[in-house]
Amino acid sequence: MIVRNLQALAGTEWDVDTETWSSTRLLVKKDNVGFSLHDTTIKAGTETLIWYQHHVEAVYCIEGEGEVEVLESGEIYPIQAGTLYVLNQHEKHLLRGKTEMRMICVFNPPTTGTEVHDADGTYPLV
Repeated sequence: MIVRNLQALAGTEWDVDTETWSSTRLLVKKDNVGFSLHDTTIKAGTETLIWYQHHVEAVYCIEGEGEVEVLESGEIYPIQAGTLYVLNQHEKHLLRGKTEMRMICVFNPPTTGTEVHDADGTYPLV
């Protein structure tokens, strides 16, 4: 059994902070459960280019408001508490936080816990 506490992970290598988002990774690849689980905050007034070429991500918003724009199609989807979106086709997108948003994210394959986006918005495949 794995039991973790969000506050206990604060300040560890699994607590990653960038200019546009911060993320605490609750489950990671070395846990061997087949996915990773992140508690992520999207900072208000930000825009992040994301393109998970190697991962499928499911994102569930539990607080805040923003939008996701799929770059290939130009479609824009509003996000608010209770909204789920899944990047099942590896869509290149812009994530915008109108307010601070809190998101629960699941990745397959799992992340190592220390990733940040590269210039293309991608996490490396490990």
